[in-house]
Amino acid sequence: MKIKLPRKVLMIINNLQLHGYEAYAVGGCVRDSILARRPEDWDITTSARPEEIKKLFRRTVDTGIEHGTVTVLLGKDSYEVTTYRIDGAYEDSRHPKEVRFTNRLEEDLRRRDFTINAMAYNDEIRLVDVFGGMQDLNHHLIRCVGEPKERFGEDALRILRAVRFSAQLNFPIEPKTAEAVRELAPTLKNISAERIQTELVKLLVSPHPERIQDAYELGITKVILPEWDAMVGVEQNTPHHKYDVAQHTLRAMKNIKRDKILRLTMLFHDMGKPAVRTTDENGRDHFKGHALVSEEIARKVMRRLKFDNDTVKKVTRLVCYHDYRMEATPKNVRRAMNRIGVELFPYYLAVRMADAKAQSPYRRREKIENIIAVRELYQEALIKDECVTLRQLAVSGRDLMELGMRPGRELGSMLSELLEYVIDDPQRNTKENLCTYVKEKLGL
Repeated sequence: MKIKLPRKVLMIINNLQLHGYEAYAVGGCVRDSILARRPEDWDITTSARPEEIKKLFRRTVDTGIEHGTVTVLLGKDSYEVTTYRIDGAYEDSRHPKEVRFTNRLEEDLRRRDFTINAMAYNDEIRLVDVFGGMQDLNHHLIRCVGEPKERFGEDALRILRAVRFSAQLNFPIEPKTAEAVRELAPTLKNISAERIQTELVKLLVSPHPERIQDAYELGITKVILPEWDAMVGVEQNTPHHKYDVAQHTLRAMKNIKRDKILRLTMLFHDMGKPAVRTTDENGRDHFKGHALVSEEIARKVMRRLKFDNDTVKKVTRLVCYHDYRMEATPKNVRRAMNRIGVELFPYYLAVRMADAKAQSPYRRREKIENIIAVRELYQEALIKDECVTLRQLAVSGRDLMELGMRPGRELGSMLSELLEYVIDDPQRNTKENLCTYVKEKLGL
């Protein structure tokens, strides 16, 4: 098998080989190349020791030199070059206590997580596949290298990575590997929130976010996202729905584009439903106030998983407004743009569309037509540059102070009142008109 290596990767491998060392592209980049996918990055493994690697390249960074990794800088690009190694005992379900360097490629490949990630390649030897990675690619399987319990016992994050790769590649997890996942899932509690967040997001933005259901069935969500388990089996006996809350959520995630903010919003949008569900005398379920409860759950989970503030702010706002519906009139849309935010409004529309498509056929066409009409009015408001924010008002706080108002709460309230006045009718947004309005209010 021939893999076309990038020019700079070839340069690094050739330089190491010229000086008597072995060197290969290794891991995910080899897997993705075989699958005709574009690798995100290229890792290189070599028999050269870190100090020897540093001598051969002009610009290097000691990124993980104690574990044998040196980053080689070529122009604006960087490549991790790691010495063949054998990992010592793992003490924290994540990191080896020590590593030993080795001259044998096979020993280095043996310590890797899954067979499809344990292949190496260079143009001279071609593909090195000691553990059946090619066979598992052909059979579409996620399988551990060697004994699954040993691999997961070394690094518990591999448990979540198994499901993440399954979602990215749409490969099922091989039965023995799945059995080990189920048995050792509780050890995920030893993994940092940041690491879990990274893997969860990769799973959610994959082509198959519905594989989070596999994580549930294997006992993973019970440890890292128990809020998911609470949704499973919660029926929605209402004409608007035909799936339970978890199944509806899976379909809503599938219906929206592979964007971190959007997929997270769909994950959380109905998480408040189990807590607020009531059933009337006719057997019909109601979920009043579920958006606000879902917003609180989303905030709590994202804080727990150490998401950045910007992501938390955007996702919680979208979750809060995901069920906000309106008659499609210019005034209603301007008011919604003000409440939700101009930049977030396209996300809000996408969320509503994904939600509607994951519901029952009952009044679906009506819902979708409403969303399309709202979208058109939103675009019209943008084209006309209609005022929906304080920044767009024809007057500022300084203008109001020149009319005699003092800085403080009263001035802020007046600006908000002016904004409401203008949202009702964009033609009112002139300095002269707004100053007249203020003077009349103040009795000047």
